[in-house]
Amino acid sequence: MRETPQKMFDTRLFFANGTVKIQHTRGQSAGKAYMKNMNPQRLQVEYPNSNGNLSPDWIVGFIDGEGCFHIGISKNEGVRFGYQILPELTVVQHKRDIKLLYQIRTVMKCGVVRKNHGDRYCWRVRNLENLLKIIIPFFEKHPLKSQKNIEFRKFAKAVRIMENGGHLMQEGFQKILKIASEMNRQNPRDIRIKIESTP
Repeated sequence: MRETPQKMFDTRLFFANGTVKIQHTRGQSAGKAYMKNMNPQRLQVEYPNSNGNLSPDWIVGFIDGEGCFHIGISKNEGVRFGYQILPELTVVQHKRDIKLLYQIRTVMKCGVVRKNHGDRYCWRVRNLENLLKIIIPFFEKHPLKSQKNIEFRKFAKAVRIMENGGHLMQEGFQKILKIASEMNRQNPRDIRIKIESTP
């Protein structure tokens, strides 16, 4: 008997409008075009279309997987209470994906792309006005889908305390340190010692 050649199938998972969808492709070329637009190190992350457009859903999914909302507490004798508060959103990628970081910066209209360490580059947003007027409103309108949304809400709360100089007051400063300790998993006891030692 003559064997019937097996047909190739490609099963594709992708994220759209808050749901995971499945798409099947049939034929010998199944998967080839799709794989061209995938990061070889993270197959679950799909690159944007070649025209450079990044949809809000795509950005949300990417930040869910690759972004970091962080509140740095840095010792600085030149500022009030002796500690500087540095909120930031950071995305770190291998240098082969640096164009993607520039695309995100272009779409979001804020932040900088610079070398992080080794062969890694990052897109970073630290400017308080950009955090307040661009980043926080964007992720409130387009919520993150993972547990990172909880971290984002804590982050947004701390940044809004800083909006009107609340971090320059003892009460606001302590609130931000508490939020930072919960977000960044710092030792809560260390944070308390810093608060008690402030003037």
